[in-house]
Amino acid sequence: MKTINNIKKYGSVAIFAAVIMTGCSKDDDPVTPVVTPAVTAPAEENELEVITDVKLIFTNVSNANDIVEARAQDPDGVGVQELVILDNISLDTNKTYTLTYEIFNNLESPGENIGDEISDEDDEHQFFYSFSNNAFTNPPGNGNIDNGSDPLDYNDIDGNGNAIGLSTTWSTSSSQLSGGTFTARLQHQPGVKTATSGANDGDTDFELQFVLTIQ
Repeated sequence: MKTINNIKKYGSVAIFAAVIMTGCSKDDDPVTPVVTPAVTAPAEENELEVITDVKLIFTNVSNANDIVEARAQDPDGVGVQELVILDNISLDTNKTYTLTYEIFNNLESPGENIGDEISDEDDEHQFFYSFSNNAFTNPPGNGNIDNGSDPLDYNDIDGNGNAIGLSTTWSTSSSQLSGGTFTARLQHQPGVKTATSGANDGDTDFELQFVLTIQ
């Protein structure tokens, strides 16, 4: 399944000064300068950050050795391929997990940790989620991609007190689920992230939809 993998960097623009050109004329004629208008700088543009590898890591809060990982990979970076899901998410019933991430650009050597960049720019990023209805006892419902105010158990906040989502908590019930879905969406929201901003505010850095099984 294809997804979007855009994280932003800021480019810079140069402002060109007006150039005054004067021409030759007879001594008796006044010299009229020719002035080219100043070029107005275009609006600041964001360059795309390359993401080649995303890993979701579900760790059982009662047993740190009980770990479930689900990966997506884009081996050609900015090439024609996009992030492709490599694994399903298979969780156990009646367990609570902490979800964290590894996000890298492995076209660099050594690999560039994009997760660190998200953490550094936490006031510009937020993860949103959707999942099969009532797949979890906590958070209940179907996630907050459709409505940013729906319940989601964020473990981290930015300097403004708003959720980030590099760490979240998920509790399964005794009910089994087969062929469900779990979607993680990272929004880049410079200048627009607030306590009430949602999954449609800003730009989508990536959106990954996994098959979810709980048994």
